[in-house]
Amino acid sequence: MAEICCDDAKSASASAVTALARRRPRVELGVAGACRPTPAAAAAADEGGGGGGKRRRVACAAPGRSSRGPGAAGFGSMWWPRYGVTSVCGLRREMEDAVSIRPDFLHGGGASSTSGKHHFFGVFDGHGCCHVARMCQDRMHELVADEYNKAGSGDGATAAAAAAAAWKEVMEKGFARMDDEAASWAATRSGNDLACRCELQKPARCDHAGSTALVAVVGPTSVVVASAGDSRAVLSRGGVPVPLSVDHKPDRPDELERIQAAGGRVIFWDGARVLGVLAMSRAIGDGYLKPFVTAEPEVTVTERTDEDECLILASDGLWDVVTNEMACEVVRACFRSNGPPSPGARPSAAAAAAREGDGPAAVKGVDRADSDRACSDAALLLAKLALARRSSDNVSVVVVDLRRGS
Repeated sequence: MAEICCDDAKSASASAVTALARRRPRVELGVAGACRPTPAAAAAADEGGGGGGKRRRVACAAPGRSSRGPGAAGFGSMWWPRYGVTSVCGLRREMEDAVSIRPDFLHGGGASSTSGKHHFFGVFDGHGCCHVARMCQDRMHELVADEYNKAGSGDGATAAAAAAAAWKEVMEKGFARMDDEAASWAATRSGNDLACRCELQKPARCDHAGSTALVAVVGPTSVVVASAGDSRAVLSRGGVPVPLSVDHKPDRPDELERIQAAGGRVIFWDGARVLGVLAMSRAIGDGYLKPFVTAEPEVTVTERTDEDECLILASDGLWDVVTNEMACEVVRACFRSNGPPSPGARPSAAAAAAREGDGPAAVKGVDRADSDRACSDAALLLAKLALARRSSDNVSVVVVDLRRGS
């Protein structure tokens, strides 16, 4: 099935998998180094066909600026990411997802100057409105980078900043600052400063907006994932899906215990919801549900291996209808169709020589253009698959190639 889907993505036809995918709304794309569109650009897009026409279709972002520097190879300090991203409104009336991709977001400072570049990938699924997700898109990478540099400012900073415990502290502080900024924004809104439809409906209730936050920092030797909410990160390692985050659902036993200990309740109303309202137990924003809904992320630090194939980050619009195993198989099928080495293959002698500065810039058979194309195909296919399976939510997917030499 995955092979068939992959062939469809590479064909010249850009029609959606089903009539549902063809007629449903606009696509909003995140690309490397890009923030959300300017108001003028957004208005122009809406006037030009972003307002509900039946012929709008799903499309994926261009690979973006993901090329490596000259002479780079493997996991060396000049390694740059190969990725694909697709973000689709789906059946929802409004697009509340946001994607942030920031290659080398630490700008060579702190520990990255000696241990290689670190690349930021974020998926933010808003609820109540898109405000908080957009804020996270614009600011989260800056806050994480700032906390990272602070952690690396003292004695022994390089070793400390690279440690798992240090990354956990960096992410927790970054998420807390982002949550504070969202609260400050909500507190300063007034009836004379209305920006969108949701504020016209409830101008005094801006603290009802929030967003999940799923952040991955991909470095030369490790992948750091911080998650608050029900967006999910999955690593494909040797053909086996490895979840790097666990959904924060209110009925998850430890989350249920935490909410009840804080004096809150989980009410089952079209699923488990905090106080019968929110279907997740952690998020940025949602001031009216504090302290039951917390912004504290769960953080994992995973060492990279030769068997790592890809990292998939996606909002729950994908995971509600697609399993981890199926998502990984779709990506692997796209990799195979673009001519990479077999999954789990160890680096060739040429790659080893390249890391020593004596060989070609890439492992034979892993062309960077093919890698970008495969990632873009995979992200698009997963979004199409979610629509074909009638996902009722926005769908945002980021696929990062983790293969050696890619």
